[in-house]
Amino acid sequence: MTISDTILTDRTVALRQDFPILQRMLPNGRPLIYLDNAATSQKPQSVLDAMDDYYRRYNANVHRGVHTLSEEATAAFEAARTKVAKFVNAPSARQIVFTRGATESINLVAHTWGRANLGPGDEVLITEMEHHANIVPWQILQAQLGFTLRYVPITDHGTLDLRTLPDLLTPRTRLFSFVHASNVVGTVNPVQELVAAARAVGAAVLIDGAQSAPHMPVDVQALDADFFVFSSHKMCGPTGIGVLYGKRELLEAMPPFMGGGDMIREVTMTGSKWNTVPYKFEAGTPSIAEAIGLGAAVDYLQQVGMAWIQAHERAITQYAYTRMAEVEGLHILGPAPDARGGLVAFTLEGVHPHDLSAILDRSGVAVRAGHHCAQPLHDRLGIHASARASFYLYNTLEEVDVLVQALHKAQEIFTL
Repeated sequence: MTISDTILTDRTVALRQDFPILQRMLPNGRPLIYLDNAATSQKPQSVLDAMDDYYRRYNANVHRGVHTLSEEATAAFEAARTKVAKFVNAPSARQIVFTRGATESINLVAHTWGRANLGPGDEVLITEMEHHANIVPWQILQAQLGFTLRYVPITDHGTLDLRTLPDLLTPRTRLFSFVHASNVVGTVNPVQELVAAARAVGAAVLIDGAQSAPHMPVDVQALDADFFVFSSHKMCGPTGIGVLYGKRELLEAMPPFMGGGDMIREVTMTGSKWNTVPYKFEAGTPSIAEAIGLGAAVDYLQQVGMAWIQAHERAITQYAYTRMAEVEGLHILGPAPDARGGLVAFTLEGVHPHDLSAILDRSGVAVRAGHHCAQPLHDRLGIHASARASFYLYNTLEEVDVLVQALHKAQEIFTL
């Protein structure tokens, strides 16, 4: 362990005290070692307190009341929107649309921008490493509108085969939608290069930031994203709320996603007029407590520092990559540590990932097992499933040691 690793770990030990669930002992008497952060992260006390305070002191609907509680709730809700805008350096809070998660954000773009801009002869380009949330909506829309859906292939090392871009990005390409960081192989894609290639043919760009926004500094203006999506629950916030950032002119031109209260300016029996952006896309009572919780999560992450979080994850991923490679029969998916985010997906010869996850759980280690909502990626790699250890700001090198010890035990059990 280097001096820098020691400094990172010392701070992490202090930060762990902010997360009540990390103090838990499991029923088998083992302390919890939570390595499933790519699925969902744990929540600090400040986020839990912010949501509890809303329900205890000023629970009311937003935007529609002129009484004290409603005004307080509206102020807190919109303050969260402003915090999120600053978090990703959006030009305006009005370009931040609250959704139920990154999945709904992508579906919103597909069913509004997509329906208005796609048809026969058009093409949408995605990649082989996408989460199902950035595949299925386009497949559904393709069947209805008749455009062509194309894929950027990946290499055997889990990186995009950039040599194919000149053939795949053409004047027919209307949208290039791709993941910022893979939730399986961990690859952090070269966004600037991909966006520049899309711009050269006049294509719009959607970036799935579900695995980047929680783990590294994100600047949507520097990325030049037309759309950028991410989820609260992967970044220390609550479930049930996510974010769609969009360029102002695109959001204003897009039709509404759903109809109902708050997305309208005027309703008569002969027709309706829509509210301004972002409210045009936020029909019905929103997830108020969840938005407030997300705002508190943003406060917490910025207090810790996104650059520090990224550095910590790089250190722990490098350490995990090296230690896990010591396990006989273990195969790590994806590129080297310097080209990946804070996760390691892997297989162990002779052991199904589900069985492996169950064995690790006996040691208190929580990892993911399955295809991680990325079945085409697993098909490309020639495997049905994998196990995945994913790290965050509260994970330590010592927890990686426990993971590796448990992997050795699993290897021994299945080779007897």
